[in-house]
Amino acid sequence: FVAETCDVVCRFNNVLLDMDRDMWSYISLGYFKQKVIEGEIGSSTMPHKVNPIDFENSEGNIGLANSTLSHLAMKLPISRFQRDLSDSTVMRTLGTGFAYSKIAHNASIRGLSRIDSNEERLLEDLDKNWEVLAEPVQTVMRRYGKEAPYEALKELTRGKKVDGVAMREYISSLDLPQEDKNILLELEPKTYIGNSAEMAKKEVIQKWLKID
Repeated sequence: FVAETCDVVCRFNNVLLDMDRDMWSYISLGYFKQKVIEGEIGSSTMPHKVNPIDFENSEGNIGLANSTLSHLAMKLPISRFQRDLSDSTVMRTLGTGFAYSKIAHNASIRGLSRIDSNEERLLEDLDKNWEVLAEPVQTVMRRYGKEAPYEALKELTRGKKVDGVAMREYISSLDLPQEDKNILLELEPKTYIGNSAEMAKKEVIQKWLKID
């Protein structure tokens, strides 16, 4: 039971570690901004900085926790002739593994409580990537049986930066009903989400039904 519990906590910590690193990256990219805490020192040499120290703290403590818990998960099921007492030595570190995990979890929660989305930066990035509209354009092209819509959009967008002017010019050139072209012409990267809302609802409902 103890070995299984340690392994479960390790897997949970790995998921949290992935989130910590993602949040660190999103903050670095400017997608999220951190609330300034009065009196806090963000950097010893650059006083203007607001570092993602909580996520860094969590990452470090997860490393310490998992090094202990993963060893326990592998060690405890093994015993020479079922009479080996080496487990008594490693069991003394059980509290250490869980303590580091608890510190990491608290740090992540604290980090999440300090962030706000940077809408201006997100919109700026979206506006630089009009090629995301290749998806709805090729979907409408398929609806009307146009030949090789994927290949056509691949030629237009792959490895290229496409701005709003180029995308709208391409849409206008398509042999599609004007009503559908008007819908496509009104789309922008910041407004297009496809059917993600419906898919998310479906996923949540399916998981709920399985739990039930």
